[in-house]
Amino acid sequence: MTLLAALGLGLLIGTVLGALGGGGAILTVPALVYLLGQTAQDATTSSLVIVGLTSVVGVLAHIRTGDVRWRTGVAFGAAGILAALAGSVLNRQVDQHVLLIGFAVVMVLAAAGMLRGKQGGGPDEDAAGAGDAGADADSNAGDATPRPRRLMRAAVPVRVLAAGLAVGFLTGFFGVGGGFVIVPALVLALGLPMQTAVGTSLLVVAINSVASLAARAGSAHFDWDLIIPFTLGAMLAITVGKRIADRVPNRTLGRAFAVLLLAVAAYTGIHSALQLTNPDTAAANTPANTAPAVPQVAPADAARLIAAGDVTVLDVRTPPEFDAGHVRGALNLDVDVDADDFFARVDRHPGRR
Repeated sequence: MTLLAALGLGLLIGTVLGALGGGGAILTVPALVYLLGQTAQDATTSSLVIVGLTSVVGVLAHIRTGDVRWRTGVAFGAAGILAALAGSVLNRQVDQHVLLIGFAVVMVLAAAGMLRGKQGGGPDEDAAGAGDAGADADSNAGDATPRPRRLMRAAVPVRVLAAGLAVGFLTGFFGVGGGFVIVPALVLALGLPMQTAVGTSLLVVAINSVASLAARAGSAHFDWDLIIPFTLGAMLAITVGKRIADRVPNRTLGRAFAVLLLAVAAYTGIHSALQLTNPDTAAANTPANTAPAVPQVAPADAARLIAAGDVTVLDVRTPPEFDAGHVRGALNLDVDVDADDFFARVDRHPGRR
C-alpha cells in the first residue's frame, strides 16, 4: 500500500512540476510528512532527491521546445550553491515546526507577488535572455542605446546573483528545490515568459538540489522504499505536465501557481502552529542545547534509578538522535552494553512508561 501511495503521489507531483516548474517541490515535503509518515528531516532529504532527479527529466522535456535559458539558469544556480550549503547547516539548528511556519510565510509572499505582478514577457525579457542568444544585438550600438535600456541590462546580473543567493539559502534551509521562489523571480525580476521561467527553474532546482544534498552527505537518511517509487512516478508524469503547460495560457498558469502556493501555505502554517503550541509536541522536539540531557547511564544503573523513582521517562535513541532533540529531563539509555536484563526488569516495573 505504501509503495502504491508513493507512486501515486509521485505521479501527482511530477504533473505539477512539469506544468508549474518548482510548484511540485512545495508539495513533496508535505506529502511525505502528512501522507507517507516520514519525519520532517527525512522528508526534506527525500524531497531533494525526488525533485532533483525529476527536474533533470523536466529540463530535457523543455529543451525540445526551447524553454530553457541556459546561461540564466546556470548563473542562477551557481549563485546559490554556497548559500544552499549555509542553509543546510542552519536547518539543523531550528525546530522543524518553526521551519515549516517560515516556509508557509515564504509561499504566501511568493503567491502574492504572482497574483499582483506581471505574468511574463515584460520589458526585461530581452535583457534576461541576451546571454543565451549569443552575440548581443546591441553590442555595436555604442552610445546610441538609450541610457535607461543600458542601465536595465547592467542590473540583470545583480538581480540574478541576489535572487540566486536567496533561492539557494531557502533550498538548503527548507529542504525543497526552491522553485516556488525561482519562478516568481524569473517572471517578476527578469521578465521571462511563464513557460520559459518554468523550464529554466527546473535547471536551477537540479543544481540547488545537488548542492543541498552534498551538505547533508554522511548525516542524511534515505528511505529508498519510498524515494524510488515516488521518483519514478514523478519522472513519468512530468512530461504530462509539460503538455499541460504548452496548452494553457501563461496567465492561467500563473494564477494556478499562486493558488497552489496559498493552499499549501495555509495547511502547513496552521498545522505547524498547532503542533508548536502543543506542550507535549514542544517538549518532544526541544533542541538538545536548550534541554540538557541527563548523562548517559548503563542499563543496570538506569534500572536502579527507575526503581528508586528518580526517573519517570526513558528516551532510548542513538546518540545523534538524542543530540538533535529529546524530551526535557529524559534519561538517555546507553544501549551499547547488554540491555537484556534491564529491559526484563523494566517490563516488570509497575510504573513503566
